[in-house]
Amino acid sequence: MDFRGLLRRTTFKYALGGTVAGVALLGAVLVFGRPGWSGVVLAAASAAPAGKSGEAETGSVTAGEEGKDKAGDPLAADSVELTPAQLRAFRVEPVQYRVFPVENQAIGNIDFNEDQAVQVFTPYQGRIVTLSAKVGDDIQKGQTLFTIDSADLLQAESTLVSAEGVLRLTTRALARAKELYGVNGIAQKDYDQAISDQQGAEASYRAAFDAVRIFGKSSAEIEKVAKTHHIDSILVVPSPVSGRITARSAAPGLFVQPGNAPAPYTVADISTMWMLANVPESEIARYGNGQAVKVTVPAYPGRSFDGHITTIGTTVDPNTRRVFLRSEITDPNHLLRSGMFASFVIETGETLRAPAIPLEGVTREGDGTMTAWITTDKKRFTRRAVKLGLQQGGFYQVLDGLRPGEMVAANGALFLSNALNGVDE
Repeated sequence: MDFRGLLRRTTFKYALGGTVAGVALLGAVLVFGRPGWSGVVLAAASAAPAGKSGEAETGSVTAGEEGKDKAGDPLAADSVELTPAQLRAFRVEPVQYRVFPVENQAIGNIDFNEDQAVQVFTPYQGRIVTLSAKVGDDIQKGQTLFTIDSADLLQAESTLVSAEGVLRLTTRALARAKELYGVNGIAQKDYDQAISDQQGAEASYRAAFDAVRIFGKSSAEIEKVAKTHHIDSILVVPSPVSGRITARSAAPGLFVQPGNAPAPYTVADISTMWMLANVPESEIARYGNGQAVKVTVPAYPGRSFDGHITTIGTTVDPNTRRVFLRSEITDPNHLLRSGMFASFVIETGETLRAPAIPLEGVTREGDGTMTAWITTDKKRFTRRAVKLGLQQGGFYQVLDGLRPGEMVAANGALFLSNALNGVDE
């Protein structure tokens, strides 16, 4: 047996224990007949302090796993004592009651409100001449979207010009007939015929005038065409609603017809948007039409948008076992965009009043246990396992492990856990 190696290891392991251990080791040396090592043992033994033993200090954090702290008091196995400098970075608060609403959450995406979206078709066939808006533009009701060269408008204006000429002719004829009839220059039947012709021409002119009005021409524009006999076949197609251009298939020279898909333009009122989500069928009984929801999107952290549920699906997806849910979201500032990833929160039950602890005051240990750190002197912190419930507003609901009024570390729980486990920060 290598007594010399064994003695060397044993001597340095127990030399700090005091002179008693040193003397014992010296006796062992003498028994085994190795007097040459007695000087090493005596030197190691004399180097050990005669007072306290087993004091362990790691940097500025004292972790009590075996001995006592600096004041001589025993430390719990799961306790950490911080220096004054470290304590300044910690926030110690009592456990207090907080109100936790019973909420359900779901994720989905933003989409246009199709109930407020309009596909703009040309009322008559023609070839597109000019385009006045592009995708993403905000427009007002009545603003021009595009113009077309319409043969139908050309025919209507031609009819108007002809009707105006006939009306002018019959009006003059009636005036002459009236004068002649006054001096017995014509028979009664001829005068009556002149009146009938003028009334028929006036009705035809009014019908032609209204036919041109259908194309969106104003009264002033129609009268100008009738008086100048200048026919303008360009038809202006305006937006029927105010909103944002969400789609455009129109292009100059493209021949378009009424109702032929795709529509040249699609305009949506974006003051409200949809949030589309799918919720588990096991939770569907908690939802109802009209329930208020709060929607958040990653693009605007810390901000929520109000809305309400408008549609609950009538079928369950056989593959995912989820039900479609649609909410209408108010967006007066037009911040939301179609396709945005979103989540919503909805209160589905009465609120709960329970003890709470800040999120930063809780650590998940390697075995999955959730722990918090309690203190009585705001200097020494002891780890304690806790059972948590809801997570809302930066706090955990405490189901078990902490009582209201107990002082806990409101932040830095991960630092304390690492200090206890000897992990360098």
